[in-house]
Amino acid sequence: MLLNCTITTESWPLKEPFEISRGTFVAIDVIVVHLDDGQGHVGRGEAAGVLYDDETLVSMAAQIDAVRPLLVEDLTGEALLRALPAGGARNALDCALWDLRAKQTGRRAWALAGRLRSDPVASAFTIGLGREEDVRRHIRAARHLPLLKLKCDATRHLDMVRIAREEHPAARLLIDANQAFDRALLERLLPELQALGVELIEQPVPRGTDAQLDGLRSPIPLAADESCNDRSSLAALVNRYQYINIKLDKSGGLTEGLALARAAKALGFGLMVGNMGGTALAMAPAHLIAQDCAYVDLDGPLLLSRDRDPAMRYDGNLLQPPVAALWG
Repeated sequence: MLLNCTITTESWPLKEPFEISRGTFVAIDVIVVHLDDGQGHVGRGEAAGVLYDDETLVSMAAQIDAVRPLLVEDLTGEALLRALPAGGARNALDCALWDLRAKQTGRRAWALAGRLRSDPVASAFTIGLGREEDVRRHIRAARHLPLLKLKCDATRHLDMVRIAREEHPAARLLIDANQAFDRALLERLLPELQALGVELIEQPVPRGTDAQLDGLRSPIPLAADESCNDRSSLAALVNRYQYINIKLDKSGGLTEGLALARAAKALGFGLMVGNMGGTALAMAPAHLIAQDCAYVDLDGPLLLSRDRDPAMRYDGNLLQPPVAALWG
């Protein structure tokens, strides 16, 4: 028996334009997949896709349409791994399948994943690039939050960190270059970034050029983001990065995300979980990955003008587990 699969597209406006090294965003566009078993159970999954891999709402929907004959009642996440490549389409389908199985069995997704419980997690709050007065305003508004992630590029880096130190001296700081540095710039910045207390640098160099990090003795751990999609990415990251950033849009769903986390830990990587933006429906399955992560970056809904109902609850920087009515 085939599952009924419905695909909708949505656009969620941001509170303010959000700038990173690759461009500026004013809204997060997503697909939402509904899987209906015809017996009163419906699972949902959301994906924004991987923009730098040229994924669009249209391309993701087309990928899902192509595998509709495979969406049978006994479909497994492992079967989806074989049917679709890593990316947003598989993520939306896989997360909808996890949600459907939770609804069918009456068990929470974390229990289906073999966990005893799901705990709140402490999330970073991201500060985008922009005019200095706006950056300062955003950091002042986040003074109650202990962990900030600062977006940087090839020219705005130390100034972002110095502003954060001036406006929120007690904050723990991560920076995310989104591939904007090269090794020479990174080596020049490292001493002062260390002196300013930065504790993690995310994706300093362009993916595919990770070999330029060979032999680098960075006093600050480096995290692979764009360079790490799924388990096939890991071999090229060993001895170049100390952490990997798992995003379900990149891994192509929770099934691969959990497997990626296990494989990365076995190779000695620390774990981070992030997001491509989106609503609480996208953060909910990532919250399960976050249970094993040293760094959590699941603040996407906090940047939106509005969120789903029910949403996930943020108590300061503590992100509570999703309620069953939302997901899982």
